[in-house]
Amino acid sequence: MTDTDFLTTTRTFYDAVAEDYATLFRDGLAKRPLDRAVLAAFAELVAASGLGGEVADLGCGPGRTTAHLASLGLPVFGLDLSESMLAIARRENPGLRFEQGSMLELGLFDGALAGAMSFYSSIHTPVDRLPDLFAEFHRVLAPGGHLLVAFQVGDEPRHHDRPWGHPVSLDFQRRQPETIAGLLSAAGFALVARTVREPQDALGETTPHAFLIAQKPPETVGDGA
Repeated sequence: MTDTDFLTTTRTFYDAVAEDYATLFRDGLAKRPLDRAVLAAFAELVAASGLGGEVADLGCGPGRTTAHLASLGLPVFGLDLSESMLAIARRENPGLRFEQGSMLELGLFDGALAGAMSFYSSIHTPVDRLPDLFAEFHRVLAPGGHLLVAFQVGDEPRHHDRPWGHPVSLDFQRRQPETIAGLLSAAGFALVARTVREPQDALGETTPHAFLIAQKPPETVGDGA
């Protein structure tokens, strides 16, 4: 599958389901205290780095997590493939910036960001493109910047066909934390934290959820000489 194929499929899916998706997950973070705790830790690490740059919520969807990071004091903006998702994000968060684009080709200078987050958004990237994805994240982060990657744990994808009656379908990939940690290391990141929480039955979850925080190693005295 080419980049054009999977990006088009992903964009088409989320353009079709955006309003239904946003309604279903409107209070998602409010019901997930452990997820909020990880986001708070990520925000504190970014702030403590003292880099002062922006933070990108990559694959931001309707912008709820972007808004949450903003409420934690981060200078954050969102990016997503789906214009329909971005329309919701802009409508609900008029004070925040949202841009359309691909995580694989970010229109940012090298080292532009103090932090980056892929909150359940790498799950549509084919496994053979994950090294390219994490290399791009590494490129746009400043030395000392932090990355948060969240995903469902597992070995088999979950296929969604005709959600809410829309004529679209998409695979949601599940990954193993050890695999993602290895790919992040290969991309030049140092792992800071690995958190796995059990599924919440009350929310209809069936798989564990993983949260990896990694850092682009800071420059040391003599770097670049």
